[in-house]
Amino acid sequence: EDVLHAPFYRPNEDSQEMQYLHARRKALGGYLPVRVGQREAITMPDKKAYDRLNEGTNPNNKAIGVGNTASTTMSYVSLLGNLLKDKNMGHLIVPIVPDEARTFGMEGLFRQVGIYASDGQKYVPVDKVSIAAQFYKESKDGQILQEGINEDGSLASFIAAGTAYSTHGVNTIPFYVYYSMFGFQRVGDFCWAAGDARTKGFLFGATAGRTTLNGEGLQHQDGHSHLLSSTVPNCISYDPAYAYELGILVEAGIKRMYVDMDDVFYYITLHNDKYEHLPMPADKDIKEKVVRGIYKLKASKTKNKAKAQLFGSAVTVPIAIKAAEILEKDYKVSADVWSVTSYTELRREALDCDRQNLLHPDKKPHVPYISYIMEKEKGVVVAASDYMKILPEGIRKWIPQAYTVLGTDGYGRSEIREVLRDHFEINEQFIVLATLTTLVDEGALDKKILSKAIKKLGIDPDKINPQYA
Repeated sequence: EDVLHAPFYRPNEDSQEMQYLHARRKALGGYLPVRVGQREAITMPDKKAYDRLNEGTNPNNKAIGVGNTASTTMSYVSLLGNLLKDKNMGHLIVPIVPDEARTFGMEGLFRQVGIYASDGQKYVPVDKVSIAAQFYKESKDGQILQEGINEDGSLASFIAAGTAYSTHGVNTIPFYVYYSMFGFQRVGDFCWAAGDARTKGFLFGATAGRTTLNGEGLQHQDGHSHLLSSTVPNCISYDPAYAYELGILVEAGIKRMYVDMDDVFYYITLHNDKYEHLPMPADKDIKEKVVRGIYKLKASKTKNKAKAQLFGSAVTVPIAIKAAEILEKDYKVSADVWSVTSYTELRREALDCDRQNLLHPDKKPHVPYISYIMEKEKGVVVAASDYMKILPEGIRKWIPQAYTVLGTDGYGRSEIREVLRDHFEINEQFIVLATLTTLVDEGALDKKILSKAIKKLGIDPDKINPQYA
């Protein structure tokens, strides 16, 4: 009769088996999964951690670059090193990297905090003989999780560290940096699971953008991770251009997640393209503007009748600055340059305003932030992105001006950056042409200017369409 009903076998309570099972459940924190109450808010890191990022690039600021150029990846490593030293929260940071730590310039951190190894270091690194080498230092109390080529395992570590506040009552803060193509595309289901588990922390998609990691073609040239990250409701995504923007976003993220106790996590893209980093503007509201998603970086000093607003993000901001100079010098078009740190957050806020207006027709309408700041501007708007056009297209509805978008639809190609940006039609020449064309469409310029401009800018009108190449 027992066989027919297939009952569970239960050892006696005083048996070794039952004692073992109860002991293991006790060690794991209980018999059922449970979220513990929020731990006390952390103490924010010292403001000094961000000082060098705010200075921009110059020969005297070797913290983020060499000479007058730097990449946002280099800025990230500098910031992470400073935060790890912070007496308030440095011990709570969990740096995670699956591969290419040296490509990101993280080798200095090996000596600073060490790589975690449960059994300690059991080998002699091949580069230890080099006096200048920052060789792999592993130890039982190391802080960096060096996961090897294992994005799945790295995301698992990210989730474990990012949910420790609810499972163990410990506010550990994961800083996971990886090749951006190997995140939401390769292990996107884990990213979704992280959001579902209310994970906190930072994902840094390095070597991001379709044209910035030149020579890597299909494997690494990411032009769509921001589209994929936007599908996770509690993932907050940014694409900073300058070191000070990165510092502002990380500081705001730490406060939002570990002081305000908001259950979100951040995706921030980093680039390996080196260019001049401007110092943080004196604008008292600059931090709020960077966090909200857009701010005017450079206002034109000319007063031409034809006017344009140029949107750039990350690596396309310096390109937009060059385009503005060409427009003003050669075509008498006054052009302001804007840094868009997050099309995703601008769109989400605008959609929220639309919903409020739909449900509360008798109240004063909410005005989306992007509409509010642009309604005071004159001329046409041209947005150039190192991501697919659909990303900046997402805010079209709320732009009051004529709006033209340039982006990198198509597969990555192995070439140098200048050729790639011409191929995908996001360089300064195409920004200029798109601006002139939009002005012509709006009746602000004569159409005859376009054929001459195409020739002067060196653009091949019969070049292959990158979307299908």
